[in-house]
Amino acid sequence: MEQPVYHIPALLDETMAGLAVKPDGTYVDVTYGGGGHSRAILERLGPDGKLIGMDQDMDAWENRLHDDRFTFAHGNFAYVKNFLRYYGVDGVDGILADLGVSFHHFDAVERGFTFRADAPLDMRMNRSAAFTAADLLNTYSEERLADVLYLYGELRQSRRLAAAIIKSRPLSTTGQLVDAVRPLIKASQEKKELSMVFQALRIEVNGELDALRRLLSQSLEVLNPGGRLAIITYHSLEDRLVKNFMRAGNVEGRLEKDFYGRVNTPWRMVNNKVIVPSEEEVERNSRSRSSKLRVAELIARPQNENSKH
Repeated sequence: MEQPVYHIPALLDETMAGLAVKPDGTYVDVTYGGGGHSRAILERLGPDGKLIGMDQDMDAWENRLHDDRFTFAHGNFAYVKNFLRYYGVDGVDGILADLGVSFHHFDAVERGFTFRADAPLDMRMNRSAAFTAADLLNTYSEERLADVLYLYGELRQSRRLAAAIIKSRPLSTTGQLVDAVRPLIKASQEKKELSMVFQALRIEVNGELDALRRLLSQSLEVLNPGGRLAIITYHSLEDRLVKNFMRAGNVEGRLEKDFYGRVNTPWRMVNNKVIVPSEEEVERNSRSRSSKLRVAELIARPQNENSKH
């Protein structure tokens, strides 16, 4: 019997080129998942190289690489600085984050990440966390729920959707959620809009954007000068944060200039233009379609870094 694929890494060759892995370098893959990107990094490391693979989902532990140069860390990348300190790592030469939801999460229907099967409203990346999608849907006020759907799902009719969900309480399964919102969605847009609803809830349940902001901020402290930050995003909310941070040094995109009008930024863009998958890759892996890769190199750690945290 053929084993299901945990995850096919998007933009693998482009990411490796962006990281420019040094044989004796130290790297951290903060979204280990099925280990596809990590395996490619290890192939480029020499005997003195080191790789730490992080993942908050313990399912990823089953895919851990058995290599003396590799360490698996169970945790959220929002705490990457603390994890590296725990493992005695003072600085790394590259950070990789593939922010997409893995094949595994969609295919493990009991986790509640997809509307294609009826399952408990869970959506937790870290199953030891207490807060689930059911908790969100059954306790948030109508206004707060509408804000989640609008901000994280970019759904124009978020208020009507929120009202329909409130009216259908209590909700315990993905099927009940779909039944609650389906009357408001055009049949031709059903797949797209249901995906947006589930995306919004998943982002809120897992605090994904806050975790990304913290990862970006800490990258200034844990990367060695000359180290590379490579991040693959899958929707505009993530990409905007990454783009702003790499160009301006902050997630707001606020440009700070010196006396001569030159932008003060700790980063050098490795790819000025965002990298997207080729037609051939999309054909091989349709889930890579919305992926975007941005890579930047740290020029120098900001001297006032401690005042920022």
